[in-house]
Amino acid sequence: MPDITIAASDGGSFGAYLASPASGSGPGVVVIQEIFGVNKVMRDICDGLAGDGYIACAPDLFWRQEPGVQLSDKTEAEWEKAFGYLQGFDFEKGVADIAATIGHVRGLGGCSGKVGTVGYCMGGSLAYMSACFTDSDASVGYYPVQIEGNMDKAEGASKPAMLHIAAEDDYCPPEAQKTIQDALAGNALFTVHLYPGADHAFARIGGEHYDRAAAELANGRTAEFFKAHLG
Repeated sequence: MPDITIAASDGGSFGAYLASPASGSGPGVVVIQEIFGVNKVMRDICDGLAGDGYIACAPDLFWRQEPGVQLSDKTEAEWEKAFGYLQGFDFEKGVADIAATIGHVRGLGGCSGKVGTVGYCMGGSLAYMSACFTDSDASVGYYPVQIEGNMDKAEGASKPAMLHIAAEDDYCPPEAQKTIQDALAGNALFTVHLYPGADHAFARIGGEHYDRAAAELANGRTAEFFKAHLG
């Protein structure tokens, strides 16, 4: 699968990993990275989506700090680097880069015109913001962090969105979970699923907190959601 280049809305360009279905055509999904960059985990997700008939694209959102970041979650040094990139990350520009990626994928030959987003951790938060600020046709956020203070932004959403929240997530503690659930309960565009007993990054295969049952449940819900809104 090729690496491609996408023009940023404020000048410059950034790389992205692109995986296409065997048919060469289908809806698009923008895969939004964790704090570890567009690493093997993200590329594997793209490849899996391509196998399901989607044109999947993972943009390099850390490019303004350092292009091509690919870290794992296996060493303390990599965690320190990852958190450093997170601290230096401009979320507003990140959302703009996601919007640019959505537009780029829509313009690819073979794209049906429907493009959604799915993100994990930091990317889960950005998936929520993409629902609020971009023209994503369907947005899914896995274990988003620190979005409870931005619930008012949901008023900007015009297309369906889904959030998968881990009940034991220290980055999204119970009070934050309640704020999110209460704020979105009356918004018909948002569906929030809570996973009792699951911890942050429960869907990251090979990760410390990987929970197969929770991951399969969340991934199944995501698959049905995309089928309904992107198919």
